[in-house]
Amino acid sequence: MTSLLRQVQQAQADGRIPALQVALHRADRPLWTAAVGASGTERPLDDDTRFRIGSVTKTLTAVLVMQCRDEGLLDLDDPLGRHLDVPAHGDLTVRRLLSHTSGLQREPWGDVWDTLVTPETEGLLAELARAERVLPTGRRYHYSNLGLALLGQAVARLRGGTWAEVLHDRVLRPLRLRATTVAPPEQAAVGFLVDLYSDTARPEPRFDMKAVGPAAQLWSSASDMARWAAFLADPAAVDPAGRVLAPATLDEMRWPLTPTDETVWSRAFGLGLIVTQAGPRTVHVGHDGAMPGFLAGVYGRRGPEAPGAMGVAVLGSSGTADVTCELPHALLTAAAESDPADIAPWRPGAPVPQAYRSVLGPWFAEGFQHVFSWHDGTLQARFPESPANRPPAVFTPLPDRPDVLRTVSGREAGELLRLTRDDAGTVVRMHWATYRYTRVQETFDGVS
Repeated sequence: MTSLLRQVQQAQADGRIPALQVALHRADRPLWTAAVGASGTERPLDDDTRFRIGSVTKTLTAVLVMQCRDEGLLDLDDPLGRHLDVPAHGDLTVRRLLSHTSGLQREPWGDVWDTLVTPETEGLLAELARAERVLPTGRRYHYSNLGLALLGQAVARLRGGTWAEVLHDRVLRPLRLRATTVAPPEQAAVGFLVDLYSDTARPEPRFDMKAVGPAAQLWSSASDMARWAAFLADPAAVDPAGRVLAPATLDEMRWPLTPTDETVWSRAFGLGLIVTQAGPRTVHVGHDGAMPGFLAGVYGRRGPEAPGAMGVAVLGSSGTADVTCELPHALLTAAAESDPADIAPWRPGAPVPQAYRSVLGPWFAEGFQHVFSWHDGTLQARFPESPANRPPAVFTPLPDRPDVLRTVSGREAGELLRLTRDDAGTVVRMHWATYRYTRVQETFDGVS
């Protein structure tokens, strides 16, 4: 890990960051941490020092929203007004607010970043009618702290508590994120504005986000946030019992719904999560955070060569050091390349069920060849020329109809595969997403 430490040290020096705290979480390696600089208090900087994580808070609020969806308390296409008594904008849907496509203005009404005075819940809702919808709903990405704040308040109403109480009970406690708190603890670092033209570092004020807390309130450590990033990337490894959220729901949250730039499609928003391209079929998923005197970058790595449950958190006590948000991506890539995951040995599997043996091999549709095979206990299909790291289509039979299978992932996900057999029980024709599949090439009118 010497090379990673040097990257951290170089970033702290180049970015002139008073305190920089980093953690790397992997399922297959011990937790790695580093801390460079000083906390700004009498307490020395160490792994237990706490930093404000700003908008990384939104990822935890988004998980609370998806918990409500999974439990049937709301639907993503529900209007906000169905779950929160609001004087305006009640027609905006949960999905639009989560994906930053609602068109709602960025902040609550008033100059909150000038006065550092944020409203209580009653004030936030009472002044909502004065907030603009600055773009047509669904037109494009437009970041909104106000939108996530409203979702946090809706969750609180649905659960019958405060946002902070619900967060502690339903996320922080089950994932053992003990260093993550709403209020600054005694271990809190001081956040600074580092002067552009000198080495002077001036303390920034602390303030409570109050009703806007679900968008940016939390304090945490890099160790806690690296575990959180690993959860966002690989929930089955971090939370195998699914106490917080089902892996399929995290899959849904990670799906990129809207790019953040119309010409550079390397970064997108899913449902409360940022998805950034990091290489061939590899993405980093998480969020950045900014508050006066603090920046944070918290991302997990997903891809065919990514180690399981891999997450990095970089927390810094300068509000202007962009390298804080760049470093997580560099560290994730360096760690995956310099210390790749161990290669699991191949082992023979169970025999292919008799019902699907005649499916295996090449089939043709639309003139193209598809190869069907049996791996890991499932029927799969892929183009023969597909790169090895491209996931195949995976099928599972319907419970009461073994000759009708659902595509559960990969190409044509959700579509049905229907098998047609001859009198001997051999599969002689298939239909996938209604397209005919035959053993030899055929025209659409059946000429081979």
